[in-house]
Amino acid sequence: MSKLVRLKPDPIPAIHPVPEYAATGDLAEVYERTKEGLRVPWMGVVAMAFAHYPRFYETLWSALKPVVSSDAFIRACHDLRDQAEQEAAALLPPSILGRLGEMGYDQREIEEIRACNEIFSSGNMPYLLMASLARLVLEGGEWPVGAVAERTPERCRDAPKPVLIEPHHADATISALYSDIRGTLGLPFVNTDYRAFARWPSYFAPAWADLKRAVVRDDYEHHVAQVHDRAVALAAGLPNPTRLSSDALREAVAADATCEEVLAVVRLFQWLLPGLALNVAYLREQLINHRVIEQIAR
Repeated sequence: MSKLVRLKPDPIPAIHPVPEYAATGDLAEVYERTKEGLRVPWMGVVAMAFAHYPRFYETLWSALKPVVSSDAFIRACHDLRDQAEQEAAALLPPSILGRLGEMGYDQREIEEIRACNEIFSSGNMPYLLMASLARLVLEGGEWPVGAVAERTPERCRDAPKPVLIEPHHADATISALYSDIRGTLGLPFVNTDYRAFARWPSYFAPAWADLKRAVVRDDYEHHVAQVHDRAVALAAGLPNPTRLSSDALREAVAADATCEEVLAVVRLFQWLLPGLALNVAYLREQLINHRVIEQIAR
């Protein structure tokens, strides 16, 4: 079984993502192909950062394209999500429903927050598998050749594109929250997920406060590592119908930049995405009404 240790690059490399609203021409087409292939309504920062290196990303995506519509890939995403939610539940997230009700949130608004979370609970998994596979192949790991035996019929993305509160939209309160997120997570940017949740500031502030207490716990890294290891194992087990090799991917990288530069960017996202998946699962768990579920089960 392929094994990758969790590795945060030091120093953190510069990344050059072009936001969706600024992407034009060929880059905009790359973004649309990625979203369509992964069945997600947003272009993750990881894919935007990878797309800065066009030959690298074209080569990687050409290998992934026939895989992402397969039953094997869909199952891997489901298995990885289950792992993230299992690890999040072990952190015992406190319910936030009562607090939201006291603030005046009605059921419709809470369902909107849940729907927003679902976009990322589901959509982060293909991005994490992509990053894990990119690192595995770039570092010379084995991605066994295999044909795609079964394919899931293509379907359109039915989830709406999330509304994002960008840093230049944020007032002083949200700006301070973003600064706290960056400092706590040790990252120079705020992931799309958190910018989407900030659409509801009075929800996200207490939700982040709860999550932050989990992030700084001694056992937090253990749970993130479980998600990381599962992602690597699932990625390595995906079929490789185009026979992408480490040499071929490295050759593509060399047309864009040094291997060290691109590998540092890949390692950054392969390091941070397991934690992001766990954090989104934690926030999801806070929104589940377990009392209602127990009553239905009786």
